[in-house]
Formats: sequence, C-alpha cells, structure tokens
Amino acid sequence: MADHADVADGVIEHHLAQALRALPVGNPGQCALECEGCGDPIPEARRLALLDRGCTRCTECQELADKRGVRV
Repeated sequence: MADHADVADGVIEHHLAQALRALPVGNPGQCALECEGCGDPIPEARRLALLDRGCTRCTECQELADKRGVRV
C-alpha cells in the first residue's frame, strides 16, 4: 500500500511530465518570423525576449492558446 510520500511522488512526476510536454518543440532560440496562428509577423521584441525557448505565435495568439491549454 502506498503511503503519502509515494502518492506525492506520483503527483510530482505527473506534473513534471506535463510541464516537459508543454515546452516548445523545435530548436530553443529559434523563433518563427510569422505567427502560426494568424500569419502576422512576430514582433522582434517578442522574438528577442524568447530567445532561450523560441516561439511560434504572436503574443495574442499565444495568450489564446494558453487559455485553451494548447502549448507548442
């Protein structure tokens, strides 16, 4: 029978796996020039701000995707 620590470990592993799946796919530091959501150009300021993880959407489309729970 699992004790509280085992249950907590399972929950932590589950959340960590979800967080890792939510990380952008592709090359870190690579940002698209155009938003995959609306096709508008992604502003240079956003691309520079996200150099460490990359981006594929403009701010507005990413906010909508976050609300829907979609992350790529």
